[in-house]
Amino acid sequence: MAAYLCPPAVIHGEHTVKTSQIVEEVRERHPHAAWAPRIDGIAAGTGIEARGWMLPLESAVAPGDGRGRWPTGTGPAREALARDGFDERDVDRVIAALEAIPAPQTVQERTAPAWAAVQSYGERAARGALQIAGLDAADVDCLITSNSTTPALPGLDVALANRLPLRSDAMLLPATQWACIAGTRSLALAADLVAADPDRVVLVVIAEALSTTYQPGDDTLESLIVRLLFADTAVAAVVTGRPRPESVLRLDAAWNHTLPGTQDLHRLETRADGTHFVMDRRGPRAVQETVTAMWEWLRVRYQEDPESWHPDVLLAHPGGTRVLEYMEQTMPDGWPSGLLDHSRDSYISGNRGGAAVFDIMRRAHDAGQEPGSRAVLYAAAPGLTATALEGEWL
Repeated sequence: MAAYLCPPAVIHGEHTVKTSQIVEEVRERHPHAAWAPRIDGIAAGTGIEARGWMLPLESAVAPGDGRGRWPTGTGPAREALARDGFDERDVDRVIAALEAIPAPQTVQERTAPAWAAVQSYGERAARGALQIAGLDAADVDCLITSNSTTPALPGLDVALANRLPLRSDAMLLPATQWACIAGTRSLALAADLVAADPDRVVLVVIAEALSTTYQPGDDTLESLIVRLLFADTAVAAVVTGRPRPESVLRLDAAWNHTLPGTQDLHRLETRADGTHFVMDRRGPRAVQETVTAMWEWLRVRYQEDPESWHPDVLLAHPGGTRVLEYMEQTMPDGWPSGLLDHSRDSYISGNRGGAAVFDIMRRAHDAGQEPGSRAVLYAAAPGLTATALEGEWL
C-alpha cells in the first residue's frame, strides 16, 4: 500500500472563543433549563477552556434580519386577532410585541459567511501544504476535499480548483459526509490512488466550520455539550506514491469498520435556523466498539510478533474524553504509556471533527519522532463508521 505523507498544514480558527463566554451566553439565554445549575461542572468536564472559530461568537448568537417573518404581510395575523376579540389598539400592541422578538437566523444567514470562511481557510491550508511539500498547484494530479458542515454545490473541490488554481485535468474527489473520519479516510483513499499510479500527487484538504452547529435556541443537555466541544480548522497535506525529501510518514495499511444499526446515534439535521448536531448518549459506547475492533485488526496484523510490537504514537480523533480514557484502558498489556498525548493536546482546544487527525499528526511531527517509529491513525464518525491506518515515521 505504501504511500508517503508530507507534514500537514494546519490553520486554526482565528477567533478565540472561551468556554467562559459560552457558559455566560447560554446561562443568560436558558436560565431555567434543567441543566442550568450544573452548567459550570458540565463545562469543566469537557476539559476545553477555549477554541478557535472561523467567525466570532457574536455571529453565532446574533438574531436574523427578520425578513420573511410575515411572508403574506401582517394582514392575516391582524384578522385572526380581531376574530378572537382583540380591538384595534390591542392588535397593534400584539403585532408590535411579536415584531420586537428577535428572529432566529435563517440557514442562509448562518451558513453563507461560514461557507465563505471555509473556502478561504481551505485555500490557505492547501497553499501551506504545497509549500511544505516543495510543490506547486500545477503538480497536483488529484484533489480530495471534505467539509460536512457547510454543504454547497459546487463544493470545496471546485472552489479550490479555481482559487489555487489546479490544472484543468486534475481529478476532483469531494466528500461532504465523511465528517470526523475525513482525516483517516481521505488518506486511505489517497494511498489507493498512488498505489495505482506511484507518480500521482494527491492533495488532501479538509475545512470544517463546526461552529455552525452552535444553535442558541436549543435548550437540551446535548445541545449544550455541542456548544462546548467544537472548534473550526482547515488542514491539508500532500500524499505521493514515491518518497520525497519532505516525506515524514509512510502509510502501510488501512482498516475500515461500520457498526450496523447505529446511524441514528450522531447526526447533522438541517432545520429552519441552520444545522444542528444531534448526539445520542449511546454514542460513546458505540465508538468504543470500533476501538475494540481496531485493536483486533492490529492484533491479527502483528500476531507473529505480539509481545514486542506496539505503536510508538497513536493519532486518534477522540470525539471526547471518555473515548480517550477507554482507549487507554483497553490497550494491550505492555504497550507504553503516553501514546495518546498528542491527541489529548489537540482535544483541549476543541473537537476539530475531520481535521483532528491532521492536527494531531502535525503536533506529533513538531514534537519530533524517531525514524522507524510506528504510528496508528484512528477516527470514528457518525454512522457509526471508523477508519484507521498504520505506518512508519521516516
